[in-house]
Amino acid sequence: MAHDKASTSAAPPASNFLRGIIERDLEAGTWSQRHFGGTPGDGAHHLAGPPDPAKIRTRFPPEPNGYLHVGHAKSICLNFGLARDFGGVCHLRFDDTNPEKEEQEYVDAIKEAVTWLGFDWNVGGTSHLYYASDYFDFMYRAAEALVGAGLAYVDEQTADEMRVTRGDFTTPGTNSPFRDRTVQENLARFRQMRDGELPDGAAVLRAKIDMASPNINLRDPTMYRIKRATHHNTGDRWCIYPMYAYAHPIEDALENITHSICTLEFEDQRPWYDWLLDKLADMGLLARPLPRQHEFGRLNLSYVVTSKRKLRALVEEGIVSGWDDPRMPTLFGMRRRGYTPASIRAMADGTGASKTNIWLDYAVLDQCLRADLEGLAPRAMAVLDPVPLQLINWAEVFGSADHIEACHAPAHPQRPELGQRNFGLGPQVWIERDDFAEVPAKGFFRLFPGNKVRLKYGMVVECTGCEKDAAGTVTRVLARVVPDTKSGTPGADAVKVKGTITWVGVHDALPATVVLYDRLFTEPQPDAGGRDFRDVLNPKSKQVVTAYLEPGLADTPAERHFQFERHGYFIADRKEHRPSQPVFNRITALKDSWSA
Repeated sequence: MAHDKASTSAAPPASNFLRGIIERDLEAGTWSQRHFGGTPGDGAHHLAGPPDPAKIRTRFPPEPNGYLHVGHAKSICLNFGLARDFGGVCHLRFDDTNPEKEEQEYVDAIKEAVTWLGFDWNVGGTSHLYYASDYFDFMYRAAEALVGAGLAYVDEQTADEMRVTRGDFTTPGTNSPFRDRTVQENLARFRQMRDGELPDGAAVLRAKIDMASPNINLRDPTMYRIKRATHHNTGDRWCIYPMYAYAHPIEDALENITHSICTLEFEDQRPWYDWLLDKLADMGLLARPLPRQHEFGRLNLSYVVTSKRKLRALVEEGIVSGWDDPRMPTLFGMRRRGYTPASIRAMADGTGASKTNIWLDYAVLDQCLRADLEGLAPRAMAVLDPVPLQLINWAEVFGSADHIEACHAPAHPQRPELGQRNFGLGPQVWIERDDFAEVPAKGFFRLFPGNKVRLKYGMVVECTGCEKDAAGTVTRVLARVVPDTKSGTPGADAVKVKGTITWVGVHDALPATVVLYDRLFTEPQPDAGGRDFRDVLNPKSKQVVTAYLEPGLADTPAERHFQFERHGYFIADRKEHRPSQPVFNRITALKDSWSA
């Protein structure tokens, strides 16, 4: 099933404080005087352009050092959704300021994931795909301007010395012995850093703010460090790289961002964000009004881990098959598992945005998936734990042991336009092993000796017993067909039964590999309290079975969704599935099996 674009016809998004901020800003005309030069640029570039046609500008700024996961989906939906809802534009920006961990592989994967989720950075024929590394020249220019204004200096303390002089939450920091160098000395030394005349780690460039500030982030934060590493975009041009906290506000300003929406861990960085942009605007390098940062709480999903380090361990230790393993919380893993873009958006939008981090039960995601697929996914019968049912009077009823009785069912009970499924009932069919019991428990209405059930869309049968092997395992269930009871015929209601079971004819069944996926961990917070997440791995998170499916699924393309009646929602695996060798993944059961 192809991915769907996020649509303005969807249900109204949940109200949240960010929407309130934007509504007040628009009412007050906070951003109405902004100009936009058509591309990212400095203050002069934007002031020379026309009024910005976008009422607001947001951005989704991933670092290309890994695959996006379900937590990123919240930020994607929030930033792109707010821009869509308020007549704005959302930029996709790669915050690629750390050359050691970033790769083109991740850049490509992030673009594919955002597109699959239903969002687009192309607006009105203009692409708003940007790279922080394209701004390195301006960032260096801004750093020199801060040095020239006496607002930055080169510090040559060791990392340990800097850690001591920085202080802590109860102890003020102390000035670096290099803090009072002259502007000329700092500028010369900074250029030596840039030109590769100093070794890695020998010096950093720091802002000169207040080493006694109660906010540790304002105690002369580091702006640049020396790091000889090949960058995926700029190659070996630079040997100094900006720190994220320095680069990020500048990127926002160059792109004319109005609302810089971050998660709560950046709240303490906001004074540094504002200080930096104010100083650069005072020097004429940036245009006002300046971007404003707003923080919201993270969305945490139970029964998963989202730490990149821990996800990498799952992959490298072979606990999962790769970054797109259907048990992984990466967007690629969720896509392969079968979660739809609409279900993920519904989960993210339904939580709104708050000023606290929240934990969302995994069951909510499954509920969103069921709500999306209930009206979309065609139905089919499948037998996942098969045992044969022999209809011992078949030839007597139909005059031939080779007779096949044509049966049919709607592809979807509420969507007649999808047509019918056609399959045959013969003398032997596959049924689920747990649909038979020699000695039934109370309330068991399926097959047991002497009981009648309906083969769904077929006929009523009466169980007569079973056959077993030497170990006592049932190898065949036996039953008699009750004549003139076929579904859809006048005699269908002549015999009343309490049970109906699904089945697949042995003569035309489609053998398939079905992978029954479940939650990867047995605990809602796998790494809580410093626990090793490996200790709570779910041994039943992946079970592979050979199943039998309706024959009509023989030509199913990859990524097609189905509801297997009684069993839940399934998808043809996007990597392993072939029409000649079908592989289906279980996404979720019809009901939550994890409820207390």
